[in-house]
Amino acid sequence: MLWNIDLTLVDVTRVTREAYADAFRTVTGRPLVQLPQMAGRSESEIFFDALALNGVDVSAVGPSEQLLAPFGSELATALAARRDRLSRDGHAMPGAHEALAAVGKLDGVIQTVLTGTSKPNALLKLRHFGLESFFDFTVGGYGSEPYPKGALVRVARLRAAEKYQVTLGEHACVYIADSVRDVAAARMGGVASAAVASGRATAAELRAAGADTVLAGLTDADAVAAEVDRLTRPLSRSGRPFACWHRYSR
Repeated sequence: MLWNIDLTLVDVTRVTREAYADAFRTVTGRPLVQLPQMAGRSESEIFFDALALNGVDVSAVGPSEQLLAPFGSELATALAARRDRLSRDGHAMPGAHEALAAVGKLDGVIQTVLTGTSKPNALLKLRHFGLESFFDFTVGGYGSEPYPKGALVRVARLRAAEKYQVTLGEHACVYIADSVRDVAAARMGGVASAAVASGRATAAELRAAGADTVLAGLTDADAVAAEVDRLTRPLSRSGRPFACWHRYSR
């Protein structure tokens, strides 16, 4: 099970934007006037787009690739400095804790994250809202890695297969996220997508993008777990799911 974080499990948009602005100014010496679209994108993608949108002359501040690592470090520092504001200006998405608990009870499930944010920032957000205990972070995929999200899905699956010494079947993985770009990443990564209409994309947009199922939110934990269970069952020749199937096999 791969979970997106921002606007799927938590909403800390306001605090994150302020942290982005601080980190951007520190690294480039320029104010962040325009912030690129963030939904479904990695920190590196957002940073490179921000350079262009804000007219930063990289020849004056150094090659853009060399700025990425300092920006990531500054962003982690800026967000950590605002951890006390996460509860005031942010929140866990309704039903997040209960949905994670319900999915975690399914037989053979390993839960991790597939997120556009870096690992330190992912841990900070989830720990702050008491959600970290549901995840194995060692097999996740993070926005600070040099992969597009579709490839990162495959990387995360490989990490899980190697760590747990299992063969992941064709129907062994679901990506739960909130954006059209995340639906596309699931398709490119060869996994099912359960889209949650809790972000900026509507349910209709998520269906049109090809989501395998669309949930209004996470408040009905049993429904979330039931959809995950359905999506991870291989189809019989009749087109119906087999009655019993383990999500991974040794």
